[in-house]
Amino acid sequence: MDWVKIIHILCVMGWMTSIFAVPRALIYWKREWAQLGAFGPLGDLTIRLYRFSAGLGVIALITGLWMAWWIWSFAPWTHLKITLVALLAAHYVYTGMMVMRAKRGEFRESDLFLRIFNEVSVIGVIAILWVVVVKPF
Repeated sequence: MDWVKIIHILCVMGWMTSIFAVPRALIYWKREWAQLGAFGPLGDLTIRLYRFSAGLGVIALITGLWMAWWIWSFAPWTHLKITLVALLAAHYVYTGMMVMRAKRGEFRESDLFLRIFNEVSVIGVIAILWVVVVKPF
């Protein structure tokens, strides 16, 4: 059981790195694109970071569901956590859509939108941590 928790925490840490870093990287990639007029190193880095962390996110989701089932028997608080994680995963998928558009040179979102979008994920993670620590019901 402890190994599943360790793997879960490790993968969550890696996934969160991307959730926090990729929207910010898109800001700098957008500036690089405007300067170069072409695909540059920041774009490559952003895509690689997103793809790598996608695998970590999948492992985190699988191990989290495993723990919810086997350790906590889907206690009521786990339903809230799963809902919040699903919202964070939707945020991540939308980030991926922005990355794929950026790869084609389409930067629709403003710097301000990307900054706010980035902070929304922080609030989501704080909410998830609160549920896990407090177990409100």
